[in-house]
Amino acid sequence: MRALRILLIVVVVLGGLFVGADRLAVHFAEGEVADKLRTTENLATTPEVSIKGFPFLTQLVGGELEDVEVGIENYEANAGEGGTVRIDDLRANMKGVEFSGDYSSATANSATGTASIAYDELLRTAKSEPAQVAPGVTAEVVGLSDGGDGKIKVAVEATVFGTKLPRPVSVLSTVTAEGDTVRVQAEALPSIGGVEVGETQIRSITDFEQRIDGLPGGIQLDEVRAESDGVRITVLGSDVRLAG
Repeated sequence: MRALRILLIVVVVLGGLFVGADRLAVHFAEGEVADKLRTTENLATTPEVSIKGFPFLTQLVGGELEDVEVGIENYEANAGEGGTVRIDDLRANMKGVEFSGDYSSATANSATGTASIAYDELLRTAKSEPAQVAPGVTAEVVGLSDGGDGKIKVAVEATVFGTKLPRPVSVLSTVTAEGDTVRVQAEALPSIGGVEVGETQIRSITDFEQRIDGLPGGIQLDEVRAESDGVRITVLGSDVRLAG
């Protein structure tokens, strides 16, 4: 019995040492990948990297990680014409991450994730300006907000024959993703101060699109949906580069 107790103690101690070594190794690897990703993507801050699965050391020996989660708080994506758009809280889940021994390169077989664009940021990049939509009538988009049921409420401020309307006209719009572009399109066109406005003219104000590309590792837009605090986007990709 004494020998059995000693054997159990040895097993527990060795197991604890293995777990400790495994957690130290995964912590080091997370830091290395995060640093490489920051350098590769020229990020302002170091991203969060979490390597899932246990034990890590067997994955390390095999040269492939089963599951890696990456989080970037603020990412400046390309918005076309030299501009940028701020992507908030980008979270990506990478599967099948193959890496080199010195962590200088790492590529995921597939990736899915979510992020968001605040309404004020989307409006800023849309660069809305006052425009004439009918004789004596000018209009401009001055606000975006949650319209419910996945729609965006577009607030249009109008001036009719020199008099600004007392409150903006609200327009419910759909938001969709096509390729690398987010499109906002009015469902029903508004009446502005009782003045008849042509569809083409009013849509030149209410409808707009925003290109978003250059996301980390080459991930792409998949779907978009209006929510309470902004436009929620889902992203996906294959052969996604984390580093190198």
